[in-house]
Amino acid sequence: MSEYLFVGKNIPRTIEVDKVTGRAVYIDDFKRPGMLYGKILYSTYAHARIKHIDTSKAEALPGVRAVITGRDIPDVRVGFLKDQVVLKKDKVRQFRDEVAAVAAVDPDVAEEALGLIKVEYEELPAVFDPVEAMKEDAPLIHEVDAGGRPVRTNILPLPWKFSHGDIEEGRRQSAYVVTDEVSTTWVNQCCMGTSGCIAEFDGNNNLTLYNQTNVIFGDKQRIIEYLSQIGLKGKKVRIVNPIVGGSFGTKLDTDIYEFICIQLALRTRKPVKILFTREEEFMALPPRQPARFTIEQGCDKEGRLTFRKVEAILDNGAYTSWGATTPSIMMKPVSSLYRVPNVSFKATCVYTNNIYAQAMRGYGNPQATYAVETSMDSLAEAAGIDPLEFRLINRNLSGEVTPMGLRITSCGLQECLTAVRDKLNWKEKRGKRNGRGVGVASLIHVAGGARVYKSDGHGMMIKVDEQGMVDVFESGTDQGQGSPTVIAQMVAEALGFRPEDINLTFGDTALALWDAGTHASRHTFMAGNAALLACAEVKRQILEMASEQMPKLIKAGFRRKKRRDPEFQEPELDYSLIMDPGNLDIRDRKVFLKSDPEHPYFTMDVDKILRAGLHVGTGQSKVVVGEAFYDPPTQMLDRELKGNLSCTYAFGTTGVEVEVDRETGEVKILNLVAAHDVGKAINPTLLKGQIYGAAYTGVGYGLCEEMILKNGRVMNGNFRDYKMLTAKDKIPVDAVIVETQDPDGPFGAKGVGEPGLVPTAPAIANAVYDAIGVRIRDLPITPEKILNALKGKKTAC
Repeated sequence: MSEYLFVGKNIPRTIEVDKVTGRAVYIDDFKRPGMLYGKILYSTYAHARIKHIDTSKAEALPGVRAVITGRDIPDVRVGFLKDQVVLKKDKVRQFRDEVAAVAAVDPDVAEEALGLIKVEYEELPAVFDPVEAMKEDAPLIHEVDAGGRPVRTNILPLPWKFSHGDIEEGRRQSAYVVTDEVSTTWVNQCCMGTSGCIAEFDGNNNLTLYNQTNVIFGDKQRIIEYLSQIGLKGKKVRIVNPIVGGSFGTKLDTDIYEFICIQLALRTRKPVKILFTREEEFMALPPRQPARFTIEQGCDKEGRLTFRKVEAILDNGAYTSWGATTPSIMMKPVSSLYRVPNVSFKATCVYTNNIYAQAMRGYGNPQATYAVETSMDSLAEAAGIDPLEFRLINRNLSGEVTPMGLRITSCGLQECLTAVRDKLNWKEKRGKRNGRGVGVASLIHVAGGARVYKSDGHGMMIKVDEQGMVDVFESGTDQGQGSPTVIAQMVAEALGFRPEDINLTFGDTALALWDAGTHASRHTFMAGNAALLACAEVKRQILEMASEQMPKLIKAGFRRKKRRDPEFQEPELDYSLIMDPGNLDIRDRKVFLKSDPEHPYFTMDVDKILRAGLHVGTGQSKVVVGEAFYDPPTQMLDRELKGNLSCTYAFGTTGVEVEVDRETGEVKILNLVAAHDVGKAINPTLLKGQIYGAAYTGVGYGLCEEMILKNGRVMNGNFRDYKMLTAKDKIPVDAVIVETQDPDGPFGAKGVGEPGLVPTAPAIANAVYDAIGVRIRDLPITPEKILNALKGKKTAC
């Protein structure tokens, strides 16, 4: 009876039927009675003073219901560092700055009205390079901070400095030392569904916001704070999540368009929808930020790491969102990927007149891991050790505490490395320099929550009706990651019901308990642990009911049988066995005696018990309902930026075999092996789907995806010019599941949403080096960069 019925099984996705048949209602399709359509006018300069805005012609256009500028709404600062206002009235600092907005009866009228708004600017000197922006004579992006105090630098007041051990002592112990400089670029999240929301006030100025956010309670709190500052203190806010067409970090923060939508709805007293075009999605949505790294590492003669020193510069863009906090995750691979005793990390975030940056899948880990794993290959070469063997020497181990204070409960890194080695036929294929090569890179990532707020918790409510149907009110959101199926499997397993009995409701602040958000690869881990707690309570209630009802129902059955068959002899049964709920359990919708699961009389359908026990007459009827709030024993980072941020950590290794065309610079991936320590695969098929998707995203990050900015303007803001992989780009991905049964994970599971992306780009870079002997240190690895590197190598020879 220990074998799981549903956990670990390849149960097909359930709610996705509506998505693939076109019945799903995304924000694009969602309408409210009397709804208006909002559009935003953006700046035409990267840095300029606003001298005058004339909206008279737009206001006169038939069908226009409202035109607003910064002078029409309260001057309230919003954002992570409160460094911007909703509509800019004095100065613009980037091309995506919002200077006016329109609400009209249809999108075309709203768009036409934008063209009638005249804005007079005085252009200012701008700076687009973070290194240039740090110089004393650089133009200031912000003259004052959120408190109105003068600012004298473009460096953000977010000092990311971490150190452990003694770097100089590490140098002294080193037989080999290498220094590398690498850089990464802007990347758009490229969600299939563009950004949008609908704001609607009732007659009492209470707000319902239909929004795609993946942090519904965080979004609610930020909007309550905003409403309180515009004269609507105490008004109720409800966030309702429609079906979401992808997230990947874009929906972690409350974007400016949401506040504009609220202002337009307030002004018109009508529901207002703002929906981005694809071009807006590129030019007005915060992307993954670029970063430059200088990394120095050393090892002793045996190949054991002695120290690692990393300095990073991040282009923050003109304002601050969660992208400026990604160094908190960059520190994990820097401090804790492989065993290294002495570590130093410093990250500097810098304002420029570029588009401001946001979180994206991996939250800084892909950038930092690219630096660490590039350096690992360089150091292995300097030490004369096979790069995969070098990683095995320094692999993480279960039970260790890393320099950052991460407690490694379970670790399958060795199994991941050896799986890649074996599947790639590593020893035979490496080192040929014949245009074909193999490369490897690993990762560590949070996989059991990530405490960035005081509560890292997740709530769940469960009720069961008299038909045995189970309603689950889930505090997280479904971003398309497969959570509905996986959570249904875990609830069914924990409760003793079947996945088809489970009906899930996601993403509604009016119905759910609190949740820190569906991000950081945490949903399966958090929802699963909340489900275990809530199911235990619900099961307790059902089994108590069973202990009361089963004897009555069994005896009633005997009486009916006796009436039909007078010769029937009622068996002598020890009913005391089933009158103790501790002796009972539920499995596959049946209540049974634990000591004798096959007992011919003491097994009963659970819905029969529920029908008998729930609705039993005046004053005695009951409901079966349970709730749980799971807050893991994780820690916020302390003043030294140390602490066990997550309950458990994911490990993985990607190995890539490439073929590089020396004439064209084209890179062809012949084989990609992605081995991941997942704790326990709740649904192996869906889990592999996560790995496939993340690996493809990683290949795009490594080879082709790049937002091209020229003087702050996004030059390739559409899917024709922005090169991402499509269905035609077939990559042979071999997803390998390594199960380590994490002691804190639900059924042993870890979070796996982001890890597959993280090591892919550095593995490709290392494979390219193995194939042709040139190392590309700037992502993406384009054919032009390869040809230039080959040309440089030839010239040097």
